[in-house]
Amino acid sequence: MTALLITAAVVALALAGVPVFALIAGGALLAFHQAGIDSSAVIVEMLRLAGMPSLIAIPLFTFAGFVLAESGTPVRMLNLGKALFGSLRPGLAVAALLATALFTAFTGASGVTIIALGGLLYPMLREQGYSEKFSLGLLTTTGSLGLLFPPSLPIILYGLVAGVSIDKLFAAGLLPGILLIAVLAVYAAWQGRKSGVQPVPFSWDELKKAAREAAWEIPLPFLVIGGIYGGWFTASEAATVMAAYVLLVESLVYREINIFRDVPRIVASSMMLVGAIFLVLGTALGLTNYLVDAEIPSRIFAWLHTYVSSKTLFLIVLNVFLLVVNMIEIFSAIIIVVPIITPVAAQYGIDPIHLGIIFLLNLEIGYMTPPLGLNLFLSSRRFNAPLPKLYAAVLPFWLMLLASLAIVTYVPSLSLWRHL
Repeated sequence: MTALLITAAVVALALAGVPVFALIAGGALLAFHQAGIDSSAVIVEMLRLAGMPSLIAIPLFTFAGFVLAESGTPVRMLNLGKALFGSLRPGLAVAALLATALFTAFTGASGVTIIALGGLLYPMLREQGYSEKFSLGLLTTTGSLGLLFPPSLPIILYGLVAGVSIDKLFAAGLLPGILLIAVLAVYAAWQGRKSGVQPVPFSWDELKKAAREAAWEIPLPFLVIGGIYGGWFTASEAATVMAAYVLLVESLVYREINIFRDVPRIVASSMMLVGAIFLVLGTALGLTNYLVDAEIPSRIFAWLHTYVSSKTLFLIVLNVFLLVVNMIEIFSAIIIVVPIITPVAAQYGIDPIHLGIIFLLNLEIGYMTPPLGLNLFLSSRRFNAPLPKLYAAVLPFWLMLLASLAIVTYVPSLSLWRHL
């Protein structure tokens, strides 16, 4: 009865707008107090968090992503993709897939991608002959495409919370991420043929112009992503390189970011996000300590094992659960849920790296899952489209991503290729 009353109180406070970190911290303090443990157990976790070497990657990658979003990078990326793939029948759609995936990976935010690139891509897709339904569905889906590629912020956060190697998670997300883009590219080609989309004649002049404009940004993915996959950088080192490179290029070469006027504002806005993440992360790790001490994951496993005896069935239950949970705010979903499911999944013999990719892929799909997926609300506002129309538009994309999720879930070698 006490647990039910506490749960009801937490839900009521959340609906009233109480910050997530305050609810988690309050829950942790109350739980430790009832267990007769000093409240410093919560604060100790914040000190341990501050000592994690990988922690610096979060503010640096976040700052670099905000700088890119504020500059003309989205337009240059899109122009380059269009010049490269526009001569193919689904050329513009493929360019949209690649540009949005790369931009989401660098910014770590679905909303930034939809706002920054959606307004550019939607009229271009419609002008080339793609239907309104397909265009809305594609852009709503691609808002979160790219979360499996470095330097995706959710991957770093998952690694910190789950206590697994961030570098291994970056490597594990490569093939599943490529699979998603390939599946959507095939669907785009079919839709392009169905809609009678005509390819744009290839032009060396346009390609040279686009490459020249983006000359300083083209090396960025090779530098950061290639450096991580090649073992040249750790996640923290890659974050330092990216932040320094982006700031120098956008302020001194392109001169789109003013060091004195824009950088302080970008630092403030990006660090507001980082501070919110750290507050939730620190308090959630304190609560996790209590959950472990109280053997909550073991009890959940014992209950599940009574009804779910096989690993295959557990993975189905896990994916359904994660799709529902991941419709809430992404960082809260990682911080709150991961410490609970990680030890339970380990009891079923699921590799923690593989589990991470399953979780993050569910995040991508959760963003576009009706009725509460965040991408749906962002697209509704950005494109002035009613939600029922967006539900219908994303349905075929949602089904394709669910099929891809099933492949990634039951073919673990896609995620663990570096360890085979």
